[in-house]
Amino acid sequence: MSANTKPLERFYSVIPAGGIGSRLWPLSRADAPKFLHDLTGSGQTLLRDTWDRLVPLSGEQRVMVVTGRAHRAAVEQQLPELADKNVVLESEPKESSAAIGLAAAILVRREPDVIIGSFAADNVIKDQRGFRRSVVEAVALADAGYIATIGMNPTEPAIGFGYIHCGKALEIPGAPSALYVDKFVEKPDLATAKGYLKDGNYLWNAGMFISRADVLLEQLGQEQPELLAGLNELADAWDTPQRGAVVDKVWPGLTKIAIDYTVAEPAAASGRLAVVPGDFDWDDVGDFAAIGKLHSGGRKKDLAILGENARVLADSSSGVVISQTGRLISLIGVNDIVVVDTSDALLVTTTANAQRVKSVVDALKLSGRNDVL
Repeated sequence: MSANTKPLERFYSVIPAGGIGSRLWPLSRADAPKFLHDLTGSGQTLLRDTWDRLVPLSGEQRVMVVTGRAHRAAVEQQLPELADKNVVLESEPKESSAAIGLAAAILVRREPDVIIGSFAADNVIKDQRGFRRSVVEAVALADAGYIATIGMNPTEPAIGFGYIHCGKALEIPGAPSALYVDKFVEKPDLATAKGYLKDGNYLWNAGMFISRADVLLEQLGQEQPELLAGLNELADAWDTPQRGAVVDKVWPGLTKIAIDYTVAEPAAASGRLAVVPGDFDWDDVGDFAAIGKLHSGGRKKDLAILGENARVLADSSSGVVISQTGRLISLIGVNDIVVVDTSDALLVTTTANAQRVKSVVDALKLSGRNDVL
């Protein structure tokens, strides 16, 4: 594909479909992670929703999914249009730098001037037009040599997201709302998050990265040269009969690290990172409180009920109930409750404590109770 083509014609969507969504246990498990669930009531999984959102931008033949070997069958069932060459399987989870970096390394060999955009498989975005506008701006930034991200305007002092501190405006044709990124900041405590919200120059990090593949790999290599060397070795063999042997040799030794640390933070420090403030709705449904809010429209007095065969009797109660069993669940006078009923595990907590569900998963891992993970 010629470098004279329009930037969007060189665009390739990458969907990293990994992680188990531990804050959504026991609904989300190792063998049925959150992106394989319908959490919105749309009638299809979050992964399928993501595919439907990206295909109009890049086309069916230009979407790559990076997922675990164990999820291949489920992913292909959800996405029958997905080209076989665009299924990238991880032998074990290695975090986002390896997943996105490998996709970039494979694609740059197939198409040297390719622009890639990485979008999580488990985000909820209903405003397709607004999403497209932001991606088109980010692609223009990538074409100009920047690593771009799409940040979301915070609506509350959330402690479950990282934040982006915005700098001065960038003047790049095709990206009228783009800003420099001064720095990436980690998930804050509540007091700090309140300060960010009041400041007005902070956006939520939505984990969307758009860049020329060669630029992203160069930045990653500056921070993690050994990781880049491993990804290049994998990519050299990927479209050859040697792929399996090289994956078995190289993949286990790759550094496990998030792309925020290898690409986003250092790119921000060097003035190479730009952000497009997203003007669309967005949710990463990171915990059960977020699911409840999604289904109640933010009304605290409501009770959200999910599950095809859910049977719930409620009196003066609010929160969220998710049932996979058909067992009758009765709630009387409880507010902001979370009940998740599965065949082999029951979770009861409150929306205020929803972020702490991950600690249950950690405790189960330590005690060797892998049968319920």
